[in-house]
Amino acid sequence: MALSFEIVGRFNRARAAQLTLPHFICQTPLFMPVGTQGTIKGLTNSQLEEIGCQIILGNTYHLALRPGADLIDDMGGLHKFMNWKRALLTDSGGFQMVSLLHLADITEEGVTFQSPTDGKPMLLTPEESIRIQNKIGADIIMALDDVVRTTITGPRIEEAMNRTLRWIDRCIAAHKRPEVQNLFGIVQGGLDPTLRDTCVKGLVSRNLPGYAIGGLAGGEDKDSFWRVVAQCTAALPEDKPRYVMGVGYPLDIVVCSALGADMYDCVYPTRTARFGTALIPEGVLKLTHMAMASDERPIDSTCICMVCKNYTRAYIHCLVTKYPMGSQLLSYHNLSYMMRLSRDLHSSILEGRFPEFVQGFLRTQFPKGDVPLWVCNAMEVAGIDISSCCAPNQSSHA
Repeated sequence: MALSFEIVGRFNRARAAQLTLPHFICQTPLFMPVGTQGTIKGLTNSQLEEIGCQIILGNTYHLALRPGADLIDDMGGLHKFMNWKRALLTDSGGFQMVSLLHLADITEEGVTFQSPTDGKPMLLTPEESIRIQNKIGADIIMALDDVVRTTITGPRIEEAMNRTLRWIDRCIAAHKRPEVQNLFGIVQGGLDPTLRDTCVKGLVSRNLPGYAIGGLAGGEDKDSFWRVVAQCTAALPEDKPRYVMGVGYPLDIVVCSALGADMYDCVYPTRTARFGTALIPEGVLKLTHMAMASDERPIDSTCICMVCKNYTRAYIHCLVTKYPMGSQLLSYHNLSYMMRLSRDLHSSILEGRFPEFVQGFLRTQFPKGDVPLWVCNAMEVAGIDISSCCAPNQSSHA
């Protein structure tokens, strides 16, 4: 096992921890930006360090297609290839079963993809996924799992969960670098509590370095979403990191952290930036709106990032969706916001003021007290009193 995970503070289910990886010592809760092919679009590595990025996520499927795992290995691994001195996490390629399903055929052997670049078939087995990830050399590597959208029902969900458990043993057997790379298993089971419980127990029995909660953020209702997270975090080991995959909305991250999760990733902050939307404490700010054309204020007056210190909303309005500089500046700001949120979560738990942080976050996002009912329900289970943030008619039914 090539990591250590030390809980340094907690409030009920929420935890602040120090996650020591081969390339970096991380503070959790943390958000990981997605750099599909070894780069965050529009940002340099020095800028990512500047805003406090701790782990970058890379995509095994895309890296294997271009530039190729053998080339990355020959160049000394992805850290050296992209000149990133902090931690890396690679996903298994399994998510492409969902996102590229029209190009994929799933069997017990693995997943056969039709390459989007040259049309040739590419078989991704658990063994091949781990072989590629061993060559890429990330601090955390993910087991290949059978991914099914949570909106699907019926026997396919149970089939995918059982296959995920069978494949984890093949991943463990194929993993050649456990002393420098940490293999995480992924909990599947859709929205079925019994299947999720079976999968958690099966993965925990393998004593892995860490665990992810997969198959969410795919269109399920928020009430189902938080209940799956709550169930899984309650059942996963206290002394191992817990990673909720594909979660990037700030509100979701606050809720999941209250429920005991530690790590998150999503394309949302950078993708929404490319459409001209900034993340701010009140929610979002659409820089494309004409009201921004003469607004001399920064994106966020409480933000100390390079963009907010140097540029006005009016200037960015001129650039967004027209020039690369616009999406670059907004991507920088949005990721800076996510890193600040991560730091605030960590410090508020560590300093014993997590309930106050959550209350302040919700009051800012929902000044009228219209906090969504699913948030009220989740916070009740997490043991966080948010009654002062909610309108009188808002009550939980957890």
